[in-house]
Amino acid sequence: MSTTTVHLVRHGEVRNPERILYGRLPGYRLTERGEQMAALVGDHLAAADVALVRSSPLLRAQQTAAPIAAPHGLEVTADQRLIESGNRFEGQRMGHGDARLSDPRNWRWFLDPFRPSWGEPYREQVARVVSAVQDAREQAEGREAVLVLHQLPIWVTRRSAEGKPLWHDPRRRQCGLCSVTSLRFVGPHLAGVDYAEPAAALYDGAVDATGGRLT
Repeated sequence: MSTTTVHLVRHGEVRNPERILYGRLPGYRLTERGEQMAALVGDHLAAADVALVRSSPLLRAQQTAAPIAAPHGLEVTADQRLIESGNRFEGQRMGHGDARLSDPRNWRWFLDPFRPSWGEPYREQVARVVSAVQDAREQAEGREAVLVLHQLPIWVTRRSAEGKPLWHDPRRRQCGLCSVTSLRFVGPHLAGVDYAEPAAALYDGAVDATGGRLT
C-alpha cells in the first residue's frame, strides 16, 4: 500500500493590537514576523513531494499557505472545513467587559468544558477536519498534502488521532505558530503522527490568538 502524508500547518503570528479573540472575524492578517514564519514553514516543506495545498478561507491562513504552495507551483484552494473554531466570545477580550468569567450572565457558557459549551463542539471540529484530511489523502495518494488552518481544530484532531480525550488544558497544546502536525497514512490507515516547529526561532515575543505572549 502507498504511503501518504497530510501536514496540518497552523498559521503564523497575526496582527491583533486590540488583543481580542478574533476567531472567524475577517481581515486579520499576519504580522511581519508572521510572514517570516510562513516563509520558514515554506522552506521546511519545499523538498516535500507536495501534491496539493488547501487552506482555511481566513486571510491569515491564506497568507501562510502561499509560500508553502509557491515552491511546488501549486494554487492554494480554500476549504471551509478548515476554518477556525466557533466561539461565543469572538470579538471580545477574554476576562474583560462582557467576556468576564465573573459575570453571572456568562456562567451558562462555562458549564461544560468537555463539549465545550462556549463554542463549537470538539467533536464537530474533528469531524470536519478529518473529512478534509481524508479527501486530501485520497487526492494526494502516495505523495504529500498540506492543509493550513488553526490551532484548536488541529489540536483536537491530533488528540482524536492518538486516541486521547478531546477535552484538554489549552495551556498544554503542542501546536505552535506555523507548526507542522503530520499525519502519516499507509493506504487509508493512520500509521503515525509527527510534529515540527520550523518557525520556533521566531517565537520569542510572539503573541497568540488572544494577544497573550507565547514566551
